[in-house]
Amino acid sequence: MTPQMYDRLWHAFLDTLTMVGVSAIVALLVGIPLAVFLVLSSPGWLIHAPRSNRVLGAVINGFRATPFIVLLVALLPFTRLVTGTSIGVWAAIVPLSISATPFFARIAEVSLREVEHGLIEAAQAIGCRRRHIIRHVLLPEALPGLIGGFTITIVSMIGASAMAGAVGAGGLGDMAIRYGYQRFDTTVMLAVIVVLIATVCLVQFVGDTAVRRLRAR
Repeated sequence: MTPQMYDRLWHAFLDTLTMVGVSAIVALLVGIPLAVFLVLSSPGWLIHAPRSNRVLGAVINGFRATPFIVLLVALLPFTRLVTGTSIGVWAAIVPLSISATPFFARIAEVSLREVEHGLIEAAQAIGCRRRHIIRHVLLPEALPGLIGGFTITIVSMIGASAMAGAVGAGGLGDMAIRYGYQRFDTTVMLAVIVVLIATVCLVQFVGDTAVRRLRAR
């Protein structure tokens, strides 16, 4: 590849990091509270809100059941309203965040449900308030599972960000389509694939290492 193409590859990689990084932060900040509410409002837990639990669960399932490429197109008016444009990196962050948040919320819910209910009851017995139980019992005990689930979410978001390149979102996917597919440049296509694989492997390695260290404590 030419030096100009290497420069484009580097900037495409940075665009992908921006898309995935910002969307991952949104998914983390919104997904964990959603997961906590889904768990605590379940029968036998701390909050009695069965109707809210069912409604929220149905909304999350609806977004999870929608393929990302369909969601990407369906959200174009909303994306344009929020960002002022329907193309580019920041336009892709909106559907990426909306797609990743319910996905991570369900994974986090599974991790939170694996916490022994006896620990919750013991905390209640010594007079802990609900927010203290969430902060000092529920989340710390589920932390390895939450990190593992967040790692899976980031990996899926990397693939989704590449898919978003089909509608001009920028990043590695856009480069693969414009320079690799449309110009029949196999070298560019292979370079993008190698960078995507290396990024996924690095994210998975970091996540797995963090989980192992937490469980070894």
